[in-house]
Amino acid sequence: MRTDELNYELPAELIAQEPVHKRSESRLLVLKRGDDELVDSRFSRIGDYLCEGDCLVLNDTKVLAARFFGQRLTGGRLEGLFLCEKEDGLWEVMFKGARKVKEAEEIVIKDKGGQEYCRAAVEERAGEGIVRLRVMAKGGAEEVLEEIGFPPLPPYIKRGRDMTIAEADRRRYQTVYARQAGAVAAPTAGLHFTEELIESLKKKGIKFATITLHVGLGTFRPVTVEKLEEHRMHGERYIIVEREAEIINTTKENGGRVIAVGTTSVRALESSVENGKIKASERETQLFITPGYDFEVVDGMVTNFHLPRSTLLALVGAFAGVERILRAYRHAVERRYRFYSYGDAMLIL
Repeated sequence: MRTDELNYELPAELIAQEPVHKRSESRLLVLKRGDDELVDSRFSRIGDYLCEGDCLVLNDTKVLAARFFGQRLTGGRLEGLFLCEKEDGLWEVMFKGARKVKEAEEIVIKDKGGQEYCRAAVEERAGEGIVRLRVMAKGGAEEVLEEIGFPPLPPYIKRGRDMTIAEADRRRYQTVYARQAGAVAAPTAGLHFTEELIESLKKKGIKFATITLHVGLGTFRPVTVEKLEEHRMHGERYIIVEREAEIINTTKENGGRVIAVGTTSVRALESSVENGKIKASERETQLFITPGYDFEVVDGMVTNFHLPRSTLLALVGAFAGVERILRAYRHAVERRYRFYSYGDAMLIL
């Protein structure tokens, strides 16, 4: 498939820069694949389209304060994105302008107020803008990032270093059910849920299961090749425990629908199928779901509106059909839905 088949026109003003005042008051576009119907609704009414015995699968990963700032000893300013901690004190990060950073160079890591927090030494340039840093600070990465880090919002959301705005983003760029720290981007389909909405859905007989997939850079890396199948998907770690696997498998056995909240949940579920059932597991997935993929577990999904020419758009196109999805996106543009991470949602059934 040609990557340009996943293109669509989006006015820049529809890229959401702020979340709605209340999470569940975002808009919801319901796409019913069986009859090609599109319904304009609100996320607070998602229960109208779910049935008793359905199961929503949530990704409980917690977003780290992964965006931080530093300075070269020559005075050049740096903006970094923490990716992972390879071993104690050895971070893998992506720097803007990483080509200027040299191996064995020492840099200053700044705290949130712009003062020196610690020093770090560049141990290796790993390519694709990624650098391995030996961070000279006490504590693990999560602890240090709490002192120096800002929410890792995607680049199309414009932010500086205003602490009031950063604190608001820290709350809103996180699901209400986030528990397991490790993501460098939010599973944004889950941002629309409130604790009250979850409780009301449970009272209606909707079941919930939880998996963990730590969202990494690879999920959002743009597709630059002409043929979609030539794109290399980066691995992401996921965990599905026995208790949650049983909830999902029982749902299928009883005729309920498994509805994945977010493309990350879709990838974890489809990566863990063995003999038609979800198998409890902890491993890395590089599954790249593209049109033509045969879904084994997922019967529906909640998802945000995704960037053109992206792996995420390929995934929803695989589930609903590319033409059907692009028609839904054109509808969303005409109706002035809000797009991307802080934008509105779709329910695909």
